[in-house]
Amino acid sequence: MFDLRDTKNINHLWGKLIIEELTRCGVEYFCIAPGSRCGPLVVAVAENKRAKSCIHFDERGMSYYALGYAASSGKPACLIATSGTAVANFFPAIIEASKKKLPLIILTADRPPELRNTGANQTIDQVKIFGDYARFFFDLPCPSKEIPLEVVVTTIDQAVYRAGANFPGPAHINCMFREPLSPLPEKGFTPGNLKPLSRWLKNSQPWTRYTSYEKSLSLQELKNIAQELTAIKQGIIAVGKLSNEAEEKSVLALARVLQWPVFADITSGLRLKSDDGRIINYFDQLLLEPALVTRYKPDGVLHLGGRLTSSRWYEFIKKSIPISYITVLNHPLRNDPLHCVTVRVECAVSYFCGSIQRFLRQRERNDFTARLKKASEGVQQCLLARTKEEASLTPSVLARHISALPSRETGLFLANSMPIRIMDMFAGVNKNLVRVGANRGASGIDGTIASAIGFANGLGQPCAALIGDLAFLHDLNSLALVKELKVPLVIIVINDHGGGIFSFLPIAAFPGVFEKYFVAPHTFSFELAAKMFQIAYARIRTAREFIDTYRDALGKKGATIIEIEANRDQNYKAIQTLQNMIRAQVRGRLKK
Repeated sequence: MFDLRDTKNINHLWGKLIIEELTRCGVEYFCIAPGSRCGPLVVAVAENKRAKSCIHFDERGMSYYALGYAASSGKPACLIATSGTAVANFFPAIIEASKKKLPLIILTADRPPELRNTGANQTIDQVKIFGDYARFFFDLPCPSKEIPLEVVVTTIDQAVYRAGANFPGPAHINCMFREPLSPLPEKGFTPGNLKPLSRWLKNSQPWTRYTSYEKSLSLQELKNIAQELTAIKQGIIAVGKLSNEAEEKSVLALARVLQWPVFADITSGLRLKSDDGRIINYFDQLLLEPALVTRYKPDGVLHLGGRLTSSRWYEFIKKSIPISYITVLNHPLRNDPLHCVTVRVECAVSYFCGSIQRFLRQRERNDFTARLKKASEGVQQCLLARTKEEASLTPSVLARHISALPSRETGLFLANSMPIRIMDMFAGVNKNLVRVGANRGASGIDGTIASAIGFANGLGQPCAALIGDLAFLHDLNSLALVKELKVPLVIIVINDHGGGIFSFLPIAAFPGVFEKYFVAPHTFSFELAAKMFQIAYARIRTAREFIDTYRDALGKKGATIIEIEANRDQNYKAIQTLQNMIRAQVRGRLKK
């Protein structure tokens, strides 16, 4: 039985109610950036036996850690911060959570009404500070005996439901507190009339239990879509980010019925760990060859899940202009950057794949899929040969080794810019890579280290993270979070002393501005950063050194930083040379 009789003052009472109701709603992980004004909430976390907590001094890093945790665990995390710019530092991660449809609960402490717009210290306008990126907002008034206690718990219930319902995302409660902010005994204070809460106090259930619903399609809608799929002669299944293993299996089952080639993105869960005969693992590299693009134009596309990392995919679709482009996603947003979608289905991918099969006939193996698979295998052979020949850690060789070496179930977190691209382009298949994470909502470089640490802890399995040097520098403070690690985490940082991706963009043709204004070169290395945060460290240059160090680090407790000394110009030339070989390989396969 939950006891409120030991509360010291009204702030202490409300804090206990808020945290207790969150735990009853399944929110048991609290990410706290310390501050005075949020004292009633933090004390309540410390006193609640079911509450697990993580403490970090940097609000931005803390929020990205919570984001990574929610992404891999599938459970909402709760962020707690004091008032002022501490709240504003949550904003980048809130944007990412909103765009990735991840459930987060944000509790921000605020000044009481009499201190707002008065110039009071550490006071900013926090009302709806996250704008439309929050699915729910409530400006919770200062604790008062005039406000029934049921109001507090039902507000929490609504916030948790809105954060995790059919359109998940961040829910923000702004909590005003007057002094005292610590659990100082208030003379003559009593919790008041607890009779209305008697039912709640005697059990461990939320005050209000919400039930959600599964969006479904009518029989006629399913028949119409099935008819459109049946009419497609040369179709492609494009697969973006999927939610879980059930969705992955449902996609493969549908692909076996349609016998269409599957272009699986790195974040789909299928690109790295499935060797199904319909998955075209190296579709991005196949699209380098104009002859293939010309020959294999689809007349229809079934796009399941989020968007794809490959820019070549979108260039391909823009040129192909398929008659039908059917997109299935479990949210109402457009997700149509090329404005080519002809049918937009809002429901779970697994529900769609399972339901639509009833209205489809089993197709026979077709030449379209077989030839694409053969061409993809040619790319694989090209990459394997390159990996055996090269002693240096070029991007393709690094991607192959990162994907090949895990010998037990391992997660992978990929930074934006070059890391996610080289893995999408060159990585091999390994069934031990159970989950891939990336901040592909807004695709920024912020919070990458923090997100990777949270992702590893939420997954509860060994994890590798591939990060560029600028993203690493951007989030250096978050190395302090490695103290929270419960599993091995290998942080692989490619240090090419600047923004390597810009070498692949048109701006590289303008040397007068390219190096200084876009690459942003630096001379830093990360050995002393590792030493400062007491993290195991290794600097390597060759493939052999990497293999030994990486394999060893995956078996160690805690974090290991592997810094790869890279050369931007050499990496650029290596990728160009390799892709010329791939084009030649694909052209040769097309002639057979």
